[in-house]
Amino acid sequence: MTDAPFHQVAYVVTDLDESVRHWADVLGVGPWSVWTMGPDVVTEALYHGAPARFGFRHALAWSGSVQIELVEPFEGPSIFDDQLTARGPGLNHIGRLADDHAAASAALVERGFTPLQSASFGASGDGRFAYFGSPNGDSIVELIHPPTRRFTPDYIYPVQEG
Repeated sequence: MTDAPFHQVAYVVTDLDESVRHWADVLGVGPWSVWTMGPDVVTEALYHGAPARFGFRHALAWSGSVQIELVEPFEGPSIFDDQLTARGPGLNHIGRLADDHAAASAALVERGFTPLQSASFGASGDGRFAYFGSPNGDSIVELIHPPTRRFTPDYIYPVQEG
């Protein structure tokens, strides 16, 4: 299996709206699309192999060819809440796209990665994300299969004219 290049870097934050404004206004990254991903949207959820209900807000923006993701957990157990409890906000994971999500996930497990959390998402319900801990414990990799239809963002910042 040939791995797709990593294209996403994600950070856990304690205040998503404040972080979006900081990244846009101070760091010049944006525009940001912000979504609320509650248990009604995040389905077939697993946390450390067991069924779970979790929710988070997240924002996505591009900086060149790198997608930046900001994540603020708000409900249930999650790797994001785990990080905030253990060490606070900061870098959480790196992500890559996976056309065949099941095969890519199996390949990571075969290489010694540990499944941490996964779910289906999107307006079409056919999107999939899964997080895996690396064999040496120093990183988390996300495999992302985007949905064919996304929900409309809660908001976009800064507001785009035109």
